[in-house]
Amino acid sequence: MDIVRCLLSIAAAKGWGLHQIDVHNAFLHGNLHETIYIERPPGFHPPKPNMVCRLRKLLYGLRQEPHQSFFKLAYALRQYDFQQSPLDHSLFIYHQDSIFLALLIYVDDLVLTGNNAKQCQAFKAYLQTCFKLKDLGLSKYFLGIEVAGSVKGLFLCQRKYALDILIETSMLGARQALFPMEQNHKFSNNSGDPLHDASQY
Repeated sequence: MDIVRCLLSIAAAKGWGLHQIDVHNAFLHGNLHETIYIERPPGFHPPKPNMVCRLRKLLYGLRQEPHQSFFKLAYALRQYDFQQSPLDHSLFIYHQDSIFLALLIYVDDLVLTGNNAKQCQAFKAYLQTCFKLKDLGLSKYFLGIEVAGSVKGLFLCQRKYALDILIETSMLGARQALFPMEQNHKFSNNSGDPLHDASQY
């Protein structure tokens, strides 16, 4: 989040646009460089018993998928002369003469900003030749943060993110409280009933 805040601060101070790009099926773009076998899918009957399936491409659920898809995306960026930041590997910088672009990657969401709108469009066109993309235009929602731009700068809000959490935990109708629990309450290890599902906490 520090690099996100830093990038948003620079874009707001310089008056640069924040473009958001979504890579369709990002995990399926990676190439598989290892030999991986999986059990037969239910209903598939091979010609010989006790046979397994060998994967040729990545599938969702493999531990290798995030790394391989990021590797392929990073390779495409380097081909365009982007440099990967040594301090944060999700940040890529393009600097040629007076043109400066910065690209931030989070799984399949990309945020692009820079001082040259034409170069931003040219880069998006290049990326479209490498991957199937959806150009979401100016960034409105990234990593749970709503972004609204104005002449005064950027307004950041996490209202939607908080509402999504309340809906997920079935607490949308809960009463508000200035202090969320009884003050000075003493807890012990064996007081109360065990939670049926502690994951929401």
